[in-house]
Amino acid sequence: MVDLHLGPSVVAVIVGMAVVTYVTKAGGLWVLNRVTVSDRVEAGLDVLPGAIIVSILGPELLDAGPVEWGASAVVLVVMVRTENVLLALLSGLAVVLSLRAVV
Repeated sequence: MVDLHLGPSVVAVIVGMAVVTYVTKAGGLWVLNRVTVSDRVEAGLDVLPGAIIVSILGPELLDAGPVEWGASAVVLVVMVRTENVLLALLSGLAVVLSLRAVV
């Protein structure tokens, strides 16, 4: 049986990370609401989530196999057709899980 008891230090670290994440996001929104943002900066902020995902997953593809490359192709097609990052990622996840179950 798995022991799911979390010690106080683990809980404190999790709560601390949640607070820091919230403060960072809320602080960024607060600053952006008080500053005039140029169209160029706004365009950069719009593509930031996709760029972060690519920067994290891109290097992983170098060591990936055919299952992961197939899933990335699906992600690319879904992203180009729908322009929805979340839908593309969920599609890729479904493909990886499905192919790993078969292969």
